[in-house]
Amino acid sequence: MLIGVPLETAAGETRVAVTPETAKKLKAQGHVLRVQSGAGVAASATDEAYVAAGAEIVDRVAALGADLVLKVRAPLADELDMMKPGAVLVGMLNPFDRDGLQKLADARLTAFALEAAPRTTRAQSMDVLSSQANIAGYKAVMIAADKYQRLFPMLMTAAGTIKAARVVVLGVGVAGLQAIATAKRLGAVIEATDVRPAVKEQVESLGAKFIDVPTETPEEKEAAEGVGGYAKPMPPAWLERQKIEVAKRVALADVVITTALIPGRAAPVLVTEDMVKSMKPGSVIVDIAAGRGASGIDGNCPLTEAGRTVVKHGVTLVGETNLPALVAADSSSLYARNVLDFLKLVVDKEAAFKLDLEDDIVAACLMAHAGEVRRK
Repeated sequence: MLIGVPLETAAGETRVAVTPETAKKLKAQGHVLRVQSGAGVAASATDEAYVAAGAEIVDRVAALGADLVLKVRAPLADELDMMKPGAVLVGMLNPFDRDGLQKLADARLTAFALEAAPRTTRAQSMDVLSSQANIAGYKAVMIAADKYQRLFPMLMTAAGTIKAARVVVLGVGVAGLQAIATAKRLGAVIEATDVRPAVKEQVESLGAKFIDVPTETPEEKEAAEGVGGYAKPMPPAWLERQKIEVAKRVALADVVITTALIPGRAAPVLVTEDMVKSMKPGSVIVDIAAGRGASGIDGNCPLTEAGRTVVKHGVTLVGETNLPALVAADSSSLYARNVLDFLKLVVDKEAAFKLDLEDDIVAACLMAHAGEVRRK
């Protein structure tokens, strides 16, 4: 197939969907690759590296006019105008953006959103949410360490002892676990909580203490198990008990990392304004859910401002909305491998497109086809 790799134009997006490593593999499979000039520069991939891998360097129109277009983010309006009807699009297309999916359908694209892949063992190698959340968890802690005006590890010096930083991680999915591991490597003392009791063992295996809030009713136990690897909204009574326990830990914390997201819903509030007021001056909150809260600007904390770092009540709140883009080289490397593995399901041995709706991963990721939105 003729594969196009355009330069991402969404604000702040530095990743690229194909790296020289995966370009070489696609070329070996019989594909023709057209990479827009400069597409990988922000991710430390030069045009020369793509040429060495067998790709052609082209302009924007040629890259978007390919039979198969590989992107990181959903195409903008002007990019859609350059794509031809019947083309195949693969990227992170936001499955819950119904208007955006309708635009893809109106452009008569066959569009696959990789975020919609099921959380199954078979789909692990193409799980873009996990690969990018890993990066986000790591970068969140590194940003916190930069903003925090004290050291993370305990340090014994002739001038006295510096205590280790206390880090609280709220939400123990992939990002949360990586945040725990990174903070532990930096020498912090860590506590973490999640609505799924099953993650307690994982938290403790990484050297952190789990903030345990026992479930008391069958309804609470059922919600705590989650669905498909994601948490479900917990009953109000449990949330109130959790809020009390978390508030105690947050008041003592030097750094708080919040990671809680529920697909298709606004990010839940985990750190209230009163909790922020209770924190010590100089403390730091990194809100990975920034921009996905109820207001569209906040996140797991209502004081978060998407895309900005602000100081409120003496606490620094970091609202970066695209943490993986701040580690573009490795984020792109992982994402490109996810894309490469997904293509094995929609491209046959003759390097031609195939649409197998009997495949559960393909069916789940298909967002638009033949002028219709296929997302249920």
